[in-house]
Amino acid sequence: MSKATLFTPGDVSHISNRLELLAPAKNAEFGMEAILHGADAVYIGGPEFGARATAGNSVEDIARLCAFAHKYHAQVFVAINTILMDDELAGAEKLIWQVYEAGADALIVQDMGVLQLDLPPIALHASTQMDNRTAEKAVFLEQVGFSQVVLARELGLSQIREVATHTKMQLEFFIHGALCVAYSGLCNLSHAFSNRSANRGECSQMCRLPGELKTRQGEVLAENEHLLSLKDNNQTDNLEALIDAGVRSFKIEGRLKDVNYVKNITAHYRQELDKIIARRPELKASSHGRSVHSFTPNVEKTFNRGRTDYFVNERSQGVSDFRSPKFIGEEVATVKRLGKDFIELESTYTFNNGDGLCYFPANYAKAKQSDDKLQGLRVNRAEGLKLHVLTVPGDLEVGMTIYRNRDQAFEAVLAKESSKRSIDVDIVITDTDNGIKMIMTDVYGHQGEVSLTMDKLPANDQEAASAKLRKQLGKLGSTDFVARNVSIDTEQVWFAPASVINGLRRDTVAALELARVDEYVRPKPWKHHLDAMYPTKHLSYLSNVANQKSKDFYLQHGVIEIEDTYEKNGITEEVPLMVTKHCLRFNFNLCPKEVPGIKAEPMVLEIGKDVLKLVFDCPKCEMMVVGANRQVPNEGRGQA
Repeated sequence: MSKATLFTPGDVSHISNRLELLAPAKNAEFGMEAILHGADAVYIGGPEFGARATAGNSVEDIARLCAFAHKYHAQVFVAINTILMDDELAGAEKLIWQVYEAGADALIVQDMGVLQLDLPPIALHASTQMDNRTAEKAVFLEQVGFSQVVLARELGLSQIREVATHTKMQLEFFIHGALCVAYSGLCNLSHAFSNRSANRGECSQMCRLPGELKTRQGEVLAENEHLLSLKDNNQTDNLEALIDAGVRSFKIEGRLKDVNYVKNITAHYRQELDKIIARRPELKASSHGRSVHSFTPNVEKTFNRGRTDYFVNERSQGVSDFRSPKFIGEEVATVKRLGKDFIELESTYTFNNGDGLCYFPANYAKAKQSDDKLQGLRVNRAEGLKLHVLTVPGDLEVGMTIYRNRDQAFEAVLAKESSKRSIDVDIVITDTDNGIKMIMTDVYGHQGEVSLTMDKLPANDQEAASAKLRKQLGKLGSTDFVARNVSIDTEQVWFAPASVINGLRRDTVAALELARVDEYVRPKPWKHHLDAMYPTKHLSYLSNVANQKSKDFYLQHGVIEIEDTYEKNGITEEVPLMVTKHCLRFNFNLCPKEVPGIKAEPMVLEIGKDVLKLVFDCPKCEMMVVGANRQVPNEGRGQA
C-alpha cells in the first residue's frame, strides 16, 4: 500500500456519528413508506440505467419522493449504476440533470464514464458494483470525487475498519436482504448463458437454479441442490460492531420486494439502531423525526431465505441453504394428524385463515428429481390447531415439519397505516403591539412564527381560558409535529374565538414546514483530483469498462492497459464468469486449509445441460466459476 496515496491510518473517530438507515424504494410510494417507518434515506431507480431494470421510475415520481423525504431532512439517492455503452452516455447525462433538478441528493454510480460527463453539483456514491474491497480502492474513489462508498458485502469487521482508517468517505454496508453469490460486478454468468447482463440490470439469477456437484473424477457430491444460492443477509446482531468498525450507512436490499417487506424490515432496523443511539448519546440519526410503529417488527415474517451474517465475523458454515431459494418461513409446527381436507398440528403458534404453509416432501429421493423440493398449501379455515385445506397433499405425513411463509394476520396489519413519523416542537404565544404571535420551534432549531392582529380583551376566567388555549395550540395530530411544550407568555390570557386560534396554529405549522424545507441543504459534491492514481495498471474484462469515456477516465488516472467489458469484447475461450468468496469445497469439508492432505482440485457444477468448472484460489479463499460464452458460436470457443 503506497503511503503517498493514503491518509495516515488511525482510529475511526474522524468519521461522522450520524447514522443513516438506507431503505429500498421500488417506487415513490414505497419510498415514502420507508421514510415513515424510520429510514433516514432511500435509494430508487430512475427511468433508465438502474441495476434493477424492472424497478424504474419517472423523474416526476422521483421529484415527489424528494419533496416528501426532505420534509424530514431524509435523503433520496438515485441509482444510475449500470455500465453504459457509448450511445447511452448522452441520455445518462440528460437524466442526471433531470434527477438533480427533481431534488435528488446523490447518484449511485458504477460506470466511471459518468465522471467524464457534464455533471450538476450532485454528490456521488460508489456502487457496490465497483467491487469496493480495499483501502487503496476507497482512497482512490475519495480522491476522484465520491463522498460515500458501498462496500462489498463480503468484507469482515477488520477489513471494514482498515478502509475506515484510510478514508473520510461515509462507509455504506448492506445489513439485510438478498446476497449475490459473486462479488458485485464480478459476475458474467447471466450474460454468458442468457444474454442478460447483471451489470446492465437484467440478471437472470442462474445462480438460484439447482445443479449437481461432481469431483474431477466424476464422484457426485450433491444432486439437484441449489449450490450457488445463499441465505439472506441479516446483520441485526452486528450493528454496533459495524458502527465501531466505521460503517455509518446501513443499507437494506430490496428494490424488487413488496411494500410490506419495506415496512417491516425498515421498522426492525430503525428500532435496533434507536436502541444503540439511546445507549450511546454520541450517536444520532441522520434525519429528523421519530417513527412510532403500530406493529412489532419481525424479520422472519417477510421474504427471506434464512439468515446469515456472511463474512462479517469471518468464514463459517451456514451461509447457504441448498434445499430451496424460496421463502421457507418460520418453523411453526409438526403434523399430528391428517384427514382428507384437514391437518392437525402440534404447535405453540396461532394460525389464521389465509396463512401460507410449506414443507419438504417425505419422499425426498423422489423430490430430488424436481426443480424445487419445497411444497406449499393455503389454510382455508383455522380452528385452533386444526387447519382446513382444499386437499391434503399425498406426500404430507404425520411427524413432518411445517413452516409458515405467510402470516395472514401480520400481513393484514402491515396492509393498513402502520407507522407515523413526527417531530417534537415547542410552542410559545407572546404579545405584540397589536395582537399576539405564535412561535413554533422544532427540536432541531427550525422556527416558524405568525403574528395575529386582534383586540386584546382579557378572558373572563383566566385559569380555564389558559387550559383551553393550551389544548387548542397542542392539537397537531394531522401534522408531522407533536407539541412537547406549550407556553403562554402573554401579559394575560386574551379572549379569542377557537376558530381564530385554530387558524393561527395552522398558519404557524405551515410557516415551520416552509422553514424546514427552505433550510434543508443537499450534500455537495467532492472535488475530483485529476492527479489521483488508480491502484492497478491493468484492467481486465472484469473491470466492466464499456465506453470510451470510461477508458479515458482510467487512462487519465494512470491505467495503461484496458480490456473491454465481457458484454462487448467477444471472449471466445472459457474464462471465470463469476468470482465468489462462497466456496463449495469448504461447504463439503474438502478445504485444504481445514482438512490435512486434501488438494484443491477443480470441481464440476452442472446446471441443467450446462457444465461449469469450479476453480479454487486458496490463497485468496475464492472460488471461480469458469465457462464459455453461449452467445458466441460453438466453433469459436476455445478450451480452458
